[in-house]
Amino acid sequence: MEFTEEVKKATDPIYQKISKVLPEIEWSVHAPYIHRINQLKKEKNAVILAHNYQTPEIYHGVADFAADSLALAIEASKTSADIIVMAGVHFMAETAKLMSPQKKVLLPDMLAGCSLSSSITGKDVRLLKEKYPGVPVVSYVNTSADVKAETDICCTSANAVKIVNSLGVKKVIFLPDDYLAKYVASQTDVEIIAWKGICIVHDQFNEKEIHDIRKNNPGIKIIAHPECPPDVIKASDFAGSTSGMIKYVEDNQPKKVMMVTECSMSDNIQVENPNVEFIKPCNLCPHMKRITLPKILACLENETGEIIMDNETINKARIPVERMTAIGR
Repeated sequence: MEFTEEVKKATDPIYQKISKVLPEIEWSVHAPYIHRINQLKKEKNAVILAHNYQTPEIYHGVADFAADSLALAIEASKTSADIIVMAGVHFMAETAKLMSPQKKVLLPDMLAGCSLSSSITGKDVRLLKEKYPGVPVVSYVNTSADVKAETDICCTSANAVKIVNSLGVKKVIFLPDDYLAKYVASQTDVEIIAWKGICIVHDQFNEKEIHDIRKNNPGIKIIAHPECPPDVIKASDFAGSTSGMIKYVEDNQPKKVMMVTECSMSDNIQVENPNVEFIKPCNLCPHMKRITLPKILACLENETGEIIMDNETINKARIPVERMTAIGR
């Protein structure tokens, strides 16, 4: 696509905002897509919801709402648009469809999956419920609609502890992230029956890496996502969801910080916190990175990648998500 004067003028305010994290030489490639996508959204009454792990040109360039999984689920239920484009992964698009079943929900790349979501099926949950009769099932939102349909209540990393405690029981089945389950177990007296799923991004971090970063950057604050291994969380200054990590940076304004999570998030938060120096351990999510501006444009133009689910699944799987959003953070 051509980088015309019209495109340059229309998109320059966006570039000025993200110029510190995006080289100028790349802007001439991104800007025409951003310009056309933003035009097309108005023409089709569409909104784009983007996860915090999307790249800056998506997060700041075309997203109408950019946030963590919980906030995206809530936003999906509130939008008055005819079309929702999920700049995220498959389970997020499914969740948007659960919350807005009457709307057309599109995913720019249907192969954008998730190691956690693919680690468990609805059949697995049914077998667990047979093994532990009467024990409530708490499923991380990073699961398929098939799994959610077998779940009592969903959670995100932002509210997992609150959700577990809200049930008022002595034991829960917690799926599918093993590390998040360990983190929740460390924060509550409820017995946690866990599943052995992992996030392929957060599992890459290790305690030695954290200590080396701290040694080479005196005074740095290291903040970790609860999907990280327990030794990484223990070696960090703070652990929290993506929204919790953002709030930590905004509230504390550390001179130097490392966010132990997907790399693009540091770029996105750098834009809003120019006085903070971000040390970036560049672990990228290959699934999130399947979403690009050309794919978003093609998806919106042709209305491809539609999330289709039967009414029974939608009705069953929406209940635990609604229970989660009602509790909030």
